[in-house]
Amino acid sequence: MTATTVNREWHLLSRPVGWPKTEDFALVESPLPAPREGQVLVRNTYLSVDPYMRGRMSAQKSYVAPFELGKAMQGGAVGEVIESRAEGISVGDHVLHPLGWREYAAVGAEHAVKVDPEAAPLSSYLGVLGMTGLTAYAGLLRTAAFKEGDIVFVSGAAGAVGSQVGQIAKLKGAARVIGSAGSDEKVRLLVEEYGFDAAFNYKNGPVSEQLREAAPDGIDVYFDNVGGDHLEAAIGSLREGGRIAVCGMISVYNNTEPAPGPRNLARLIQTRGRIEGFLVNDHRDLQPQFVEEVGPWVASGRLKYRETVVEGIENTLEAFLGLLRGDNTGKMIVKV
Repeated sequence: MTATTVNREWHLLSRPVGWPKTEDFALVESPLPAPREGQVLVRNTYLSVDPYMRGRMSAQKSYVAPFELGKAMQGGAVGEVIESRAEGISVGDHVLHPLGWREYAAVGAEHAVKVDPEAAPLSSYLGVLGMTGLTAYAGLLRTAAFKEGDIVFVSGAAGAVGSQVGQIAKLKGAARVIGSAGSDEKVRLLVEEYGFDAAFNYKNGPVSEQLREAAPDGIDVYFDNVGGDHLEAAIGSLREGGRIAVCGMISVYNNTEPAPGPRNLARLIQTRGRIEGFLVNDHRDLQPQFVEEVGPWVASGRLKYRETVVEGIENTLEAFLGLLRGDNTGKMIVKV
């Protein structure tokens, strides 16, 4: 057990309009939760902050319930079990679970997945070997129906999902992989470390022009993390039978007015192109195949990953806002 009786957790006080503000949130002290039968008490080690959490801060109906005002927010977390009232999970085990944004969590055993800190760093189970990695894998291989020889374009390519999409495409035989990112430093990282064939800084000029220069023969697959002008540019460069997998649209998450749609959707008729959105939770059946294939790539160093680690539970909100600003390279993680 732990000597403390206090738990610190982040609450949503009001629903942000446009860009989230610090006064919309509060770090609150609460009593240490006591696990009920079938639950474990976890001392969180690492917390995940992710773009989809912005959607949960609004009251709009979506694929996941909104955060409740005045209650602890949720998100991926990994930590050590310090008390167990559940069969099959012991004190000292490490588990992955969905009750982040807090120091301690009482988690139902059905929501706690045991992970091995000897096999991979604990933080990697929130990213490259966790939901982030499965998102990249399922979106590229199943939704976008990637095949060897494809030319692939990835937006938000230096982020946790995008960097993995590009590398998996290369490892599985893409003819060419192009990425976009928001700084020259990230562009260098994509080419020099992650092995992208080309990359560009979307702030340096119109995306459509930069994409045409990087992919003069067009693209077969676009993995969309950004939306907006990137999606329009991808449609403009799509080859016959091209596929677009829509994972996220971070460029419009904080808009207070509806974002204009791509103006060139008619090109999908000419190219027989396809746009499909997807949610990682619909592809959980791929998890064993994903770990079996990607795990050895990570272990051998063939698939590289970066993490941006922010220290301290009190800095979780700033980590989340930094993620929305694009301050991170790779997965944004909070070390509690």
